[in-house]
Amino acid sequence: MVRKYFGTDGIRGRANSLITPELALKVGQAAGLVFQRGDHRHRVVIGKDTRLSGYMIENALVAGFTSVGMDVLLLGPMPTPAVAMLTKSMRADLGVMISASHNLFDDNGIKLFGPAGFKLSDDVETQIEQLMDENLDKRLAQSASLGRARRIDGVHDRYIEFAKRTLPRDLSLDGLRVVVDCANGAAYKVVPEALWELGADVISIGVEPDGFNINKDCGSTSPETLSRKVREMRADIGIALDGDADRVIIVDERGHVVDGDQLLAVIAQSWKDDGRLSKPGIVATVMSNLGLERYLKEQGIELLRTPVGDRYVLEQMQKGGYNLGGEQSGHIIMSDFATTGDGFVAALQVLAVVQRLGRPVSEVCHRFEPMPQILKNVRYRTGKPLDNPGVKSAIVDAEKRLNGSGRLLIRPSGTEPVIRVMGEGDNRDLVEEAVDMVVSALGTASAAA
Repeated sequence: MVRKYFGTDGIRGRANSLITPELALKVGQAAGLVFQRGDHRHRVVIGKDTRLSGYMIENALVAGFTSVGMDVLLLGPMPTPAVAMLTKSMRADLGVMISASHNLFDDNGIKLFGPAGFKLSDDVETQIEQLMDENLDKRLAQSASLGRARRIDGVHDRYIEFAKRTLPRDLSLDGLRVVVDCANGAAYKVVPEALWELGADVISIGVEPDGFNINKDCGSTSPETLSRKVREMRADIGIALDGDADRVIIVDERGHVVDGDQLLAVIAQSWKDDGRLSKPGIVATVMSNLGLERYLKEQGIELLRTPVGDRYVLEQMQKGGYNLGGEQSGHIIMSDFATTGDGFVAALQVLAVVQRLGRPVSEVCHRFEPMPQILKNVRYRTGKPLDNPGVKSAIVDAEKRLNGSGRLLIRPSGTEPVIRVMGEGDNRDLVEEAVDMVVSALGTASAAA
């Protein structure tokens, strides 16, 4: 079933165009009704990042939830994983994060978490969508049963303590100079404070949000600023979060970027050595580098692959009983600690390994040579180019061309009319040739449509 509002990570779009006050009001009413179970006083916690439109959406959500009788606890700017954690620890019936993650300020979104802190299932999102398109006038609360809303204090300290407890009690970051880039986003207060409390010498950038500068030339999607700062300050490590802090990219002491695949390798190996892997395997997506798969295999660790999206990674982790998974983009899910990706906690796991080994980050975080990986996007106007006989033939020929020395991945984007063609293998020229064969066929099919 094609869904009208929800995508792979909540509802997301241009603020005040797709994500309007009217839409947020409907989400609040519909989700509030779906999560009213029993006679107790129901409550929802709402966090947000630092976008200008967050105020507008927050107020509309409050109106929606209170109109169906739910009490609202407002957290203010907080990382997405903190909202998920607080939903569970505060025994709320529902959690909401207002964020468009790594997108620029023009966009915004609404992510929902159930009472256990997990993102909602497709079935529950479908129920909410159906209610959003219904007239709910007769299901609104009576005047005396309307919900109350209030801002709560102390939530920053609760998340800081939670994050610190993911490390061994005797572990200190003394002697480490850390540059942290909070992307002018949701983590701008909590993460520098937590690193300082752990003993690090902290240099903070991306901690002056103004409503417009979230993710702009900073954060995990633009690590160049962090790289320059690490070299300038002669720091030991750089940590780049995105706007809602559910993903992380590391920069080593030389200013070189370390992606999520390398971080997964570091954490997986460390956890295996400590006997902390629940199974001899981890979960990643089809986009993770073949080099990661080969490295893990040498360590006796299996790599299971899922479609792109952290929700699919988490589903496979739950299904198979795995406690570590993630994406190349830096979404790292550690189910022993959290119910969703947590960029800061992932960074702490890496810092723990760096401290224990006493070696430079460039050595600790370079576990394998990435295979040459080439990704090209083909935009199309109409139709289904992947069903074209010429495209199908080109894909078969391209796979034959690689002859088992690499792999080809072709997938349509879930958010725009684009086909993504990715190839990787030992021979870069051969991979590029195979990718170009498919791109050319897609271009021809698109032009003929």
